[in-house]
Amino acid sequence: MTAPAPLAFIDLETTGATASLDRITEIGIVEVDADGTVREWQQLVNPGTRISPFIENLTGISNAMVADAPAFASVADEVLHRLRGRLFIAHNARFDYGFLKSEFKRLDIDFRAPVLCTVKLSRTLYPEFKRHSLDALIERHGLQAAARHRALADAQLIHQFWQKIHVDRSSDDIDAAMSKLNAYPSLPAHLDASIVDELPENSGVYLFHGEKSEHGDLPLYVGKAKNIRSRVLSHFSADKRSAKEMRLIEQLRHISWIETSGEIGALLKEATLVKQLQPTQNRQLRRNDEVCTWLLNDAGDGWLRPQLALAHDLDFGIQTACYGLFKHKKEANDVLKRLVESHQLCDTLSGLNQQVPGKPCFGHQIRRCKGGCIGKETLARHNMRLMAALVTLKLASWPFHGPAIIREGDEVHLINGWRYLGTAKNENDLHELSGNEPPPFDRDIYKILSKYIQLMKPLG
Repeated sequence: MTAPAPLAFIDLETTGATASLDRITEIGIVEVDADGTVREWQQLVNPGTRISPFIENLTGISNAMVADAPAFASVADEVLHRLRGRLFIAHNARFDYGFLKSEFKRLDIDFRAPVLCTVKLSRTLYPEFKRHSLDALIERHGLQAAARHRALADAQLIHQFWQKIHVDRSSDDIDAAMSKLNAYPSLPAHLDASIVDELPENSGVYLFHGEKSEHGDLPLYVGKAKNIRSRVLSHFSADKRSAKEMRLIEQLRHISWIETSGEIGALLKEATLVKQLQPTQNRQLRRNDEVCTWLLNDAGDGWLRPQLALAHDLDFGIQTACYGLFKHKKEANDVLKRLVESHQLCDTLSGLNQQVPGKPCFGHQIRRCKGGCIGKETLARHNMRLMAALVTLKLASWPFHGPAIIREGDEVHLINGWRYLGTAKNENDLHELSGNEPPPFDRDIYKILSKYIQLMKPLG
């Protein structure tokens, strides 16, 4: 059979759903040896934190029950002994495997095991059914639950499902399904294959490194991901490889990553690292000191004239009338020209040329301008139409009098005037970041943060 023996069917009860924040309260393991011998083990665990009423009601595990139970550190060796050399089988295995890896990581133990998810196995073997939760399997296959939502009882249910599929399906069908689930993309020969088991399934950024050079271990490429493991492996899928991907893979020698608490942190970290490290294969987020925006300044006599300003010269914490963010002066002028033409504005009053008002602009000569340059249209009227044309480009004004934060999981992102100051995990880190010199205004950071303005709260 495809499944290596021996096996371990695992279920955990926890204080919540986030492995980086919540903790294990109970472990249930059903061990099955190659000769068919079955052993069962169950252990309550003191999570070191309170169990909420909702979780207590769901699992039946109360704070009183775990008060005298050992901490995970005290049972870690026992768990390792029971899982070592076995196929890790769980229902929604990403959850249980992720929690155990996090608990072991807190003890500086690098836990790895081959994993099989029975949710995915059920979907593969029984595609005609829509539901594949453990409750659905109980109902569909007549599994016997002694104490639903207790660790050992649920581990027993997973074992029962394993036995059931060997009655319902042939060994060839099961082998084919497991081969499909365990199939990895073909990795480059020069990349350590063990990286597949190490890649986390959390959000964050990943870095592709080439050969070390005299300039150090600078990355070839920096990418973001909601699921680092899935995204990294997608680079090695033959059907998705472009010529650019092939060149990148040929140079790849090592992969590193930084986990974040969510997508916002991943986006901010990617944009920051690309500008710091200047990877050769990243083009979209490279540093650009020519980023500029249009301001509307009073040129005198009530004439509002667009003026181009470099973004790094502005304080976006107080600037309220900025229109567009452009990579360079040419792009800014091209956009303004299109707006002037489409809204029948005056070339002179809109700043496209330096001609003094009083003489007809080129637009008026070809009957596009409504005559603001020679007094046929009032300055007030032209100003209103100019502002209406620019409104689609208007940048969001900084809504706070000072710094703001975005909370995401166990992290806090600190921002001031659309400038990203960094990410903190505790109050000390946040205080230290608050005292740092703000970085230059960054076009890509602004684009990221402006989408999450509703999540921002003033600092303090």
